[in-house]
Amino acid sequence: MATKTAEGAETAGTGSGTEARKDDETTTAGPGAVAETEQAEQAEQTGEAGPETAGDEDGESGDAEGAGEAEADGPGGKVPSGVGQGAGAVVSAALGLVSLTGGWIGTVASAREQLIGQLRTSTSASVGTQLKEVYGDAWHTTALWAGLFALAALITAVVVLVRPAFGAPGRPQAAWIRSVAWAGLSLGVIGLLLAVLKYSDALLAVPSAG
Repeated sequence: MATKTAEGAETAGTGSGTEARKDDETTTAGPGAVAETEQAEQAEQTGEAGPETAGDEDGESGDAEGAGEAEADGPGGKVPSGVGQGAGAVVSAALGLVSLTGGWIGTVASAREQLIGQLRTSTSASVGTQLKEVYGDAWHTTALWAGLFALAALITAVVVLVRPAFGAPGRPQAAWIRSVAWAGLSLGVIGLLLAVLKYSDALLAVPSAG
């Protein structure tokens, strides 16, 4: 009986010691250990959610940048300024005026043809022949150059007027560009008509000797 009582006491003593050690460890750890454990768990959760959130934000930023580039590169991204069309309209009007006045090239060509006629015509030639070779050919040369300028004005004006239909159909052409282009077209038509009449001797023909 004494032996069993001693063993029970030893067993009880051992169990009490173990529980006491556990209580001591818990007491020693205290609230600080619990706080550290919670912080570690929060860090793990943040680390798992962080890359996904960053990935979502990067994806949204990439989509926004892609949409911006698509809008910039789209049909409305690059709008034509109309500088070329305006320049073409002004050139057509200038060519139309040159066709009416003859221009420096026409004057030089006419003087050259007149000089050639004087060199080729002998002093013993008839008056009709001298008029034709000296004045008639020079007059026709002036009319020819005027017609070339008028034709160039016509072509340039037509190209400017039809350009929006092929380049940028949705963008209206400036009013002043259309006005100047129509002026160049009108001057070109008038200049071409006068050049044809002068070259065919229907207008201001060289007088005859008889």
